Order: sequence, then structure tokens, then C-alpha cells
Amino acid sequence: MRRIPRRLSLLLPLLALAWSAHAGVTLHVDGVEDPLKAAVIGGLELSQYARREVTAAQATRLYQGAPEQVRAALQPYGYYDASVTGDLKQVGANWQVNLHVTPGEPVKVAKVELQLDPSAADIAPIRRARRAIERLEGKTLNHESYEEARNAMSAQLTANGFLDARLVTHRVEVNRGERRAVVKLAWETGVRYRYGQVHFDGSQFNEGFLDRYVPFQSGDYFSQDQLLTLQQALNGADYFAVVNVLPDVDEAKHGVVDVTVQLAPAKRTIYTGGPFIGTDTGFGVRGGVERRWVNRRGHKWKNELVVAQRLKTLSTMYTIPMPGPNQRSYNIGANYRDADTTTSQSRTLELVGNETRQWHGWTRTLGVHALAGTFTVGKRGREPDSTPGIEHGRSTEVFAEASLSRKQVDNPSFVHRGWSLTLAARSTAGSLLSDASFSQVSADAKWIRAFGAKRRNRLILRGTAGITHTDDFAALPPQLRFFAGGDRSVRGYGYQSIGPRNSHDRVIGGRNLLVASTEVEHYFTRNWGMAAFVDAGNAYSATDFRPKIGAGLGVRWRSPVGMIRVDFGTPIHDSRRSGIELHLVIGPDL
Repeated sequence: MRRIPRRLSLLLPLLALAWSAHAGVTLHVDGVEDPLKAAVIGGLELSQYARREVTAAQATRLYQGAPEQVRAALQPYGYYDASVTGDLKQVGANWQVNLHVTPGEPVKVAKVELQLDPSAADIAPIRRARRAIERLEGKTLNHESYEEARNAMSAQLTANGFLDARLVTHRVEVNRGERRAVVKLAWETGVRYRYGQVHFDGSQFNEGFLDRYVPFQSGDYFSQDQLLTLQQALNGADYFAVVNVLPDVDEAKHGVVDVTVQLAPAKRTIYTGGPFIGTDTGFGVRGGVERRWVNRRGHKWKNELVVAQRLKTLSTMYTIPMPGPNQRSYNIGANYRDADTTTSQSRTLELVGNETRQWHGWTRTLGVHALAGTFTVGKRGREPDSTPGIEHGRSTEVFAEASLSRKQVDNPSFVHRGWSLTLAARSTAGSLLSDASFSQVSADAKWIRAFGAKRRNRLILRGTAGITHTDDFAALPPQLRFFAGGDRSVRGYGYQSIGPRNSHDRVIGGRNLLVASTEVEHYFTRNWGMAAFVDAGNAYSATDFRPKIGAGLGVRWRSPVGMIRVDFGTPIHDSRRSGIELHLVIGPDL
């Protein structure tokens, strides 16, 4: 065998290095699971060379530095005695690194020493933040959890008026030999600030009008939550295009902070309109004009016209905001309604006057309604009005109404966690100005909760109940009777097609109502999903409650114009009904 010339033998390592200049690193880590494994890989310089050029010398250097980098990556998770073994080998043009990690016993938090002024510690949000820090005791030391709890306390101090609060002690003392840690935290809270004056810049209204939206008074303790409530209230008033609520912290003196609210008026008159479709109403068009403010006192005026296959309405509402807290308003309106459902037809004119206000977190409405018109019930399709079994009526009802409504959502456009509840009561004053005396109470609730990986699933529960007492049920128009069936009731049945029947076997509505629904949604992408549902319920009289059941599947699309729901429902175990009913709903979850 010929010997390699000495000069050539000196060149071979250089040729090998040149050949490996384009080699990458394949990294394998075992012995730990996420999140520790992810932390180890993220802390290794080796992981940056999976798609980068690396020489043999670089690969060796990176491998030799890996054990120290692994130990450093594990320390924030409480593992201070990790050991690392492994190997480095060349596989083809690449380098393969195998690391075997033994994390060892973790360090536990043996004690939490926290110093805080007692006046601050008694405030509920700060008390909860303190408990979160104290709960670190006995757990594995996790620097991220420690920092989150520490920062949450600082944030709550600021949010609740301690604007000069300083974190003067923040240490984590680790004894590696005993595998124990002591957390030491101390704050100097300083004085708790109070509100001064609220200044509105850019308002188009009379001085003092916007005070009705301020949820605090001069002299109250400062709270960032109240400032957020103020911003949300001004945005919800729909008067302004820009709302910025700014506490004048830099100008605060003697424990008093003023608040400046920067405003820019919205467009004063807005016009709305366009086509729509719903299985309860059919195809239609909607048009409206709204005067966001009529005068410098903040009055509003809204008008809307709806013309659809089975529903025609013309409505107007004039709103008079009143001074003072709780966003109190008087509302005066009228509504003409021509409705044609599966089981009834009605033409009515309704006049309404009421007062609305915020009341202990609820929206409370107290008012009087005057409803007059003609109606038929029990009609099927385009039957002549003279068909036996169809009931005709003409009625005038003057009644008082009280309602409470509330909802909480984390995201109005797509709810992951939220609920709504509406309670209502109506009653005439005997037969005064009314063809029939009646009293009625109703409740409507909906609950939504996301679950599963990436919260791609939602459980939706819905329920409706109502009860009526009257001396002349036949005189009540369809709007004051209970029916079941339709998009927001029992799917698989037509709109208001379920209820008690007369002697001619025609649905005429009931005195009482009970409906419940369970629905599960799964989203395959951010915008597309499917649903499975079961609805059950019925309108009934006396105690003769026989629920109808509908079940089916649906498609969900988070479209640019809002949530679109297309459901296909079918009756279950119903000898009278069969087949599939299409339901289409466009609008928000709550």
C-alpha cells in the first residue's frame, strides 16, 4: 500500500473541516419532559445550529458547553443539581448530539416572608395577591411563578391607589445543600391616593352631562377598575369616536389624582340597511336611521323599518338621558308589527314608555305598554280565515312591565366564557283599559364555556321559562302567549309551531313555557366548526307539560359580518312531525 505523502496528510484535516462546513446539528434530549425539556432545548446554543453551517471544531465547542447550559436552563424551575451525559458523533454530513439529563431533586420553597402595610393588606384584590404569593410555600421553586406573583402584587397596589408603592426587598435565597429556598418580599406602599376632579376634554354636551357615567365621586379611593368602567360606559354610550381616560399621576399632589377624559365626537347621524335572512322571518331587508345625539342634553332618536316575508315592523324610540348616577334614561317609543308565523297572524300597534338604569350590576327597566290590534291563531299556511278551528281576536292591553337583564362575556364577538340572564314580569291593573287581565313572568338564560385543547370546543346551555295567569286567555294576542319551536327554541320544529291545541287540533299557544337546550361545538379552524345539539320543551297550559325533543347537527362560521349558524334539526319520537328543519341565525352569541 502506498503511503500518503506527508504534505497531503497535513491537508486531510483541513479538507474534512471544509467538507463539514455545511453540516448541521441534530439534537436529541431525554430524561426530562415538557416544560423542562422545552426549557433545556431553548437554553442550548446547539439548538440554534439545526439549519446553520457548523464545523467540527464548532460542534465540539458547542457540545462541551452543553452541560453548563442545561443546568442553567433548569435552575429557574428549581432544579439546581442536574447532571448531564451524552455523546457527539458525525452522521453523514451532519452532527448528532445526544444528551441524557438527570434533573435531580428540586428545591422547595420552605418559607415566604412578606412585609406589607396592614392598610393595604385589608383590601380584597391585594389580599388575594398576597395569598397567591403565600401559596408558593411548600411548592417547587419556580422563578416564573414567583415573578408573576410578585408582579401581580405590585400591579394590584398601583391599581388600588398606592401609586407611590415601591418594592424594597425582593430576594430568593437558595440553599442547594438542603434543597430549600426562602422568598423575601417587602413593599413600601406610601399613601393611598384618592380621586380629585374629572375633566372632560372635547365633549359636545352641556357641562355636567357626562358626570352620569362616572362610577366614583371626588374623594373616593383611586381604582383602575373604576377607570376602565368609565371608559366602557362612555364607549357604550355611542356618542364618541375616541375615548381616552387618563389619570394625571404626574401632577398628583397630597394624595389626590385628577382624571382627564379625552373625547372626540362620533358621526352624529348614522344610516343602516341591507338584506338579511332567517328561517323564522324569511328573506327581508332592514333600514334604519339613528341620531346619536339630538341636542346638547344627549337625547337620542332611533328609527327602523323591517320588511321580510313573515315579519314587517316600523319602530321609533326617543331616549332622554337623565342627570345623576346609574345611567338612568327615559324612553318613549312606538312599534307597528305585522307578523305571520306558522300558527298565527297579527297586526298590532304598541306604545311604550319606560325608565332604564343600572342597578346593582343589572340593567333594570320599569315601564308601561299599550298594545292594540287584531290577530288569528291556529291558521295553517294560506287557509281562508273562515276555516273551522281558526280563532280570531281583537284586543287592547295596557300593562306594566319590569325587567332585569345582565350578561358577562370575555369576548363579545366570540365568547369563551360568559352568560346572560333576563327576568321579566308583566301585569295589567285588573281589567283597567284592557280586554283581559293577566299577569306573566318569564326568564331566559344562556351559559357558554370553552374547553379542551386551545379552547376549540364550547358547551352552550340555554333555558327559557314562563308562566301566565289570566281570566280570558282567548283575548290575549300572540305576543302575550307562549309558543315553542324555532331557531332559538326547539330546533327541528318551525317557528312557534309547538303549543297547546284547541278542539280542532290547531296550535293556539299556551299559558306556560319551558324549554332547555344543550349544544356542543368543535372548531376545526379559527373560523369554521360544527355543532351537535339536543333541544327539549313545549308551551302548555295547567300542568300538562309534554316536552317535544329536537336534535341535530350544525355548521358554524365566524364570518366578517358576525357568527353564522346553520342547523339541521329533526323531531325525535314525534308521531305528528318528521323530516329535517333548516335553521339559520346570524348574530352574536349573547
